[in-house]
Amino acid sequence: MTLVAGSWHFLTVPGELSEDITVEAGPREGFGSIRVEARIESSTWRTSLRDAARGTLVLPVKKPARRAEDLRAGTMFEVTLEVATPDWA
Repeated sequence: MTLVAGSWHFLTVPGELSEDITVEAGPREGFGSIRVEARIESSTWRTSLRDAARGTLVLPVKKPARRAEDLRAGTMFEVTLEVATPDWA
C-alpha cells in the first residue's frame, strides 16, 4: 500500500480486500467501522477501518507508527490487518 500525504494519514484498502474484510467482520455496530489490529514492520496498534465514499475501506495510520517506521507520503510497505474478535475490549 502507499501512504497518502495530509495532516491525517490514511491507507486505502484495495476493493477486493475491502470486500473480504467486510465479509469476515460480519454485521457492524456503532458507526459502522470495522475494528482491526494493524501492523507495519514492528509497529502494532488497534484502530477501526472506515468506509470511503468509493466503496473501499480506509486505515488510519497513527503518528507513532509513521515515525517509528519512517513512513512518508509515497512510501511503499506491507500492512497486516487482523479483524477484531468479539472479546476485544
